[in-house]
Amino acid sequence: MNQRPANIVLEESFLDVRAKVLEIAAVLDRVDRSLQDGTPLDEDISVRRDKIHDAIRLLLSEEPDRAERVQLLFSRKYSPAWRSELKVD
Repeated sequence: MNQRPANIVLEESFLDVRAKVLEIAAVLDRVDRSLQDGTPLDEDISVRRDKIHDAIRLLLSEEPDRAERVQLLFSRKYSPAWRSELKVD
């Protein structure tokens, strides 16, 4: 498989990636400002925020397969009974 040079990948993707990073930063800023009133996050929402923080840590790592590890972080664990659990019969 021929890979494209890193310079080209970054040149073509930079603006899109920058926009996505800014969007994430803006959401986290809005959450932080909203928490200043002293109302804590609901437990399930707090878990979601923690997953976003974990995903950011994965992105900052130098280990390979970041996309796969982030996908697995946000995925449900496999259950053989998933059809009945999700009522997809």
